[in-house]
Amino acid sequence: MASLAACSSGAAGTESSDSKPSAPTSSADASGGSSPSAVPGAPAGGDGLSLAEAVAKIPAADERRTGYERDSFKHWIDEDGDSCSTRDEVLIAEAIKAPEQGARCALSGGEWLSYYDDVTVIDAKRLDIDHMVPLAEAFDSGAFAWDAARRMRYANDLDAQRSLVAVTAKTNRSKADKDPSEWMPPAQSARCIYLADWTATKLRWKLTADDKERAALEKLSEGCSDTVVTYEVAP
Repeated sequence: MASLAACSSGAAGTESSDSKPSAPTSSADASGGSSPSAVPGAPAGGDGLSLAEAVAKIPAADERRTGYERDSFKHWIDEDGDSCSTRDEVLIAEAIKAPEQGARCALSGGEWLSYYDDVTVIDAKRLDIDHMVPLAEAFDSGAFAWDAARRMRYANDLDAQRSLVAVTAKTNRSKADKDPSEWMPPAQSARCIYLADWTATKLRWKLTADDKERAALEKLSEGCSDTVVTYEVAP
């Protein structure tokens, strides 16, 4: 997947409860379109699945929350040592107007589109970085069996553009650790994109879905017939 290879300010924002880039106009929405549109960040030339087909590929299993601790997913690291944390990298990559970057990756200016609620934001402190599949949901769905290193890779996944998203703190905290059976973005234009992003992330990391989540994904995907999901399995 395309990498979010940029920086943004760790000091510029608050800790997210669990939170991706602005929704490109080419992405599918609930109204459909004349031709299928791939999930942003999909590998060039990759063959895609319909959203319904992709949902059907998610392994089925009951969730397991016992033992979950948010701190078991080390996140917002500075993997490449450039003073920009994962949060920073996402903010810079997703800016629709690039911010100025100062010492220690401090950001000023800039503009972002929170695709969950279709809100333009000019203050990075109002943005959270959402884990598309929240950390608790990932744990429930298979990450309980991972070691610390894999959990850290998941929590800082810059190799799949749609794993992390900059959105308003309000919508991120409203979402919390809910799956699509319990929460969907308030903006109608975001819904098919969100379902595709969620499904691609589950498939990328070989995470499971319980019966309630699968039923919701199947029902919601009925309105997204032109949405195409492409993903790469995480190493």
